[in-house]
Amino acid sequence: MSEKYFPLTKPELDKLAQKYPTPFFIYDEKGIVENVRRIKAAFSIFPGYINHFAVKALPNPYILKILAAEGFGADCASYSELLLAEMTGIKGEKIMITSNETPANEYAAARKLGAVINLDDFTHIEFLEKTAGLPELVSLRYNPGPLKEGNAIIGKPEEAKYGFTREQIIRGYALLKEKGVKRFALHTMVASNELSVPYHIETARMLFELALEIKDKTGVRLEFVNLGGGVGIPYMPDQTAVDYAFLQNGIQKAYNETILSAGIDPIAIRTEWARVVTGPYGWLVARAIHKKEIYRKYIGLDACMADFMRPAYYGAYHHITVPGKENAPLSETYDVVGSLCENNDKFAVQRRLPKIETVAECYADAGCCAAENCLCGDFVVIHDAGAHGRAMGFNYNGKLRCGELLLRQDGSVVQIRRPETVEDYFATLDLNSLKSF
Repeated sequence: MSEKYFPLTKPELDKLAQKYPTPFFIYDEKGIVENVRRIKAAFSIFPGYINHFAVKALPNPYILKILAAEGFGADCASYSELLLAEMTGIKGEKIMITSNETPANEYAAARKLGAVINLDDFTHIEFLEKTAGLPELVSLRYNPGPLKEGNAIIGKPEEAKYGFTREQIIRGYALLKEKGVKRFALHTMVASNELSVPYHIETARMLFELALEIKDKTGVRLEFVNLGGGVGIPYMPDQTAVDYAFLQNGIQKAYNETILSAGIDPIAIRTEWARVVTGPYGWLVARAIHKKEIYRKYIGLDACMADFMRPAYYGAYHHITVPGKENAPLSETYDVVGSLCENNDKFAVQRRLPKIETVAECYADAGCCAAENCLCGDFVVIHDAGAHGRAMGFNYNGKLRCGELLLRQDGSVVQIRRPETVEDYFATLDLNSLKSF
C-alpha cells in the first residue's frame, strides 16, 4: 500500500494561495532529496553508478540543481534540455542525449558539451560523423523487438520507433570500432511506469547477455550499460512502491551470473529514472470553482487538461484529496473536470470524494467576500504530479499554463516558475506585420 501525503495543512495552503493564486504545481524538496539518497544507497554497490534524470519529466532548473547537488546526471532529448543541464552544473559525461530523429545542431551541441551521445539508429552513425564528428565514447540504443515484452503504457517494442535491432546493433559497434571510436555503451528503454521488479531485473539480464554477445562478435567491451527508465510509482493507493534494495539485489545477481562469470567486468550500470525520483513529491493544487449536476455531478476546477494532461491523455489514475477534509466521509461521486473545450478534460471520472464546496456557491451567498479576492471554495490536490506534469502542458484554447512552487527543506516556499501571461501567449506572433496584412 502507498501512503498519499501532502506536505501542507489547510491553513498553510490558505496562506500560500493568498500570495500564489491557484492553480500551481508544488514540489517537496525534502521528499525528493530523501528519495534520491535512498536510490543512491541501494545502487552505490555498483561502481560508477549514475542516474541520468530524464529532463523531460520535470524540466525546471531549480529541480535539476537539487539533483545535480546529489550527484545525479541528466538525460536530454533536445537542445533546450541540454542547455538546462548545463546551466544547473551538470557537465560532460553526466549528460546523455538519447537520440530520437535528432537534427545536426543537437548533435553538435552535445559534442560541444562533451555529453554521451546515445544513437537511436544505424544510419545515425554516419550522420553524426559528418555533422558533428564521432566522439571517443558512443552509446547505442537497443530495441529487442519480440524478444522482450513491453508494457501497457509504452506498448510492444517491435512497434516502437526507437532503437537498433539486435543484428543492427552488432554491426553498429563493429562500424564504430572500425571508425576509431574507443569507448562504448549500451542503452535500452522498453517499459514505462512499470512496478514489477522482476521485469526490470530481466531487462538488466537482457542487456548483460547482449554485452557478452557484443564482446564475442565484435571485440567491443562495453564501459557501461544504461538500463533506461520505466520504473513506476504507485499512483493508486492499493499499489506498492518498487523496493530499491530488492531491485538492486536482483540486478546484482544477474550481473554476477553473466558479466562477472564471463570475466568481462567491470561494466558500470546507469539508469535514466525520473518518474520514480520526483513523481510522488509533486502536486497540482487547484480550487473548486463550479459545481454542475446533470446526468452526473461535476466539480469544475480552475486548472484544466492544459495544465496537466496525464489523466485525459492516458486515462491515468491520480489520487485526489481535499485539504481540511482528509477525514470527511467520501459521500459524493464526481467527475472532476477543467474548463478546456474538450470532453476528455477530466482529472477523475466517477470518483468518490468528500462533499466539495465551490467558489460559485460562495458567490451566491449574500455574505460572500469581494469576488475578485475571494478565497472560498475547497482546494483540490492532485497527487503524484511531480513528473510528466507541468512539462506536458500546452496552450490549446489559449489556456495559460500555471506556475511552479518549491517547498524548501526549511519550510519556506519559493516560486520557481511564474504562471504564463497573455503577453507570453502573444510573444511569438509578429503583431506589427498584422497591421499591414
